[in-house]
Amino acid sequence: MATANKNLSQYDPRELPDASDLSVALVVAEWNGEITKGMHDGAMEVLKNCGAMLTRIKRFNVPGAMEITHACKMLCEADNYDAIIAIGCVVKGETPHFEYVCQSVTHGITELNLRYKTPVIYSILTDHNIEQSRARSGGKHGNKGIEAAVAALKMAGLHRLLS
Repeated sequence: MATANKNLSQYDPRELPDASDLSVALVVAEWNGEITKGMHDGAMEVLKNCGAMLTRIKRFNVPGAMEITHACKMLCEADNYDAIIAIGCVVKGETPHFEYVCQSVTHGITELNLRYKTPVIYSILTDHNIEQSRARSGGKHGNKGIEAAVAALKMAGLHRLLS
């Protein structure tokens, strides 16, 4: 397990790009809402701590993980955001559905990053049980929403540097 005995959610806002002039979209799956709420809250904490104006942060809810890619695609096409954070949680069940959903969303977000200039940050938990998801959405393994917001700010900063 990559996050065993680690909390990767530690960050120093002074080492991240200033977010005061950035526009960020958060696409949040409603499925497993307890988990995605924790991840959303973690991402918002980072954005606010780095100076983001709340009027420049937009949350877009989608029913589940499968709908995340389509919403992110529409936001990429609108070209109104410096970064998009995709937040979702898929918990393994008794059928192969888990694998299909996880692969589809992963490939979809990868494709968006290759096709569009707006970075789409992958923050989809793919856990074996809900306890693992809780541990990664504000529990003992940190908060993947925090990590996603850190990545979003770094990628938006890189995009600005290279543009």
